[in-house]
Amino acid sequence: MKSSRENEVDYLIEHELRPSGINDERVLEVIRKVKRELFIPASLRDRAYGNYPLPIGENQTISQPYIVALMTQALDLKPTDKVLEIGTGSGYQTAILAELAGMVYSIERLEVLANRARTTLYSLGYNNIYIIVGDGTLGLPEYAPYDKIIVTAAAPRVSDVLLSQLRNGGKMVIPVGNRFVQDLKLIEKALNGRVYKTSLGGCRFVPLIGKEGWKD
Repeated sequence: MKSSRENEVDYLIEHELRPSGINDERVLEVIRKVKRELFIPASLRDRAYGNYPLPIGENQTISQPYIVALMTQALDLKPTDKVLEIGTGSGYQTAILAELAGMVYSIERLEVLANRARTTLYSLGYNNIYIIVGDGTLGLPEYAPYDKIIVTAAAPRVSDVLLSQLRNGGKMVIPVGNRFVQDLKLIEKALNGRVYKTSLGGCRFVPLIGKEGWKD
């Protein structure tokens, strides 16, 4: 007999994610495996598998499962990939990435969130994640280039700084727009360095604060 969590995850996958175009079985299996309830406040854990964002404190949110799955699917992660994540937040997306990639470098602007995510992720046994506190809009040049980059806050434009840290042949997903509504972009950097952009649809993220983003 399945637990209530298993039933909720099954419903999320079969009635929300698959019908919305999430068809990468690796991504769906990781969504099933990683316990989203561990990354949100205890008072909200009964809503962990609703397909909507939830507050995590500090005026930040954990993205809805569909957006997490969509961004992860678009990256087409490989077990050898080195990934840069801009905006650790709760650490949930970080865990999803770490399940599919080789190494994840994650930058969080807010120290309280970085510390909380680090504690949660390390307690779950992830040893292929490196979390630092800093301005994510500047990336992490000391470990570049990255095979994949994921930006989990709304940027005013596609950052040349981050593009410069993306390996030729790599991919980046980033929400671009104003502070209230954005277009989720898939950026593909060809082997010759040429950049191609594809829209993955409308979205709404908290603003990306920093030198190359929005001012606080």
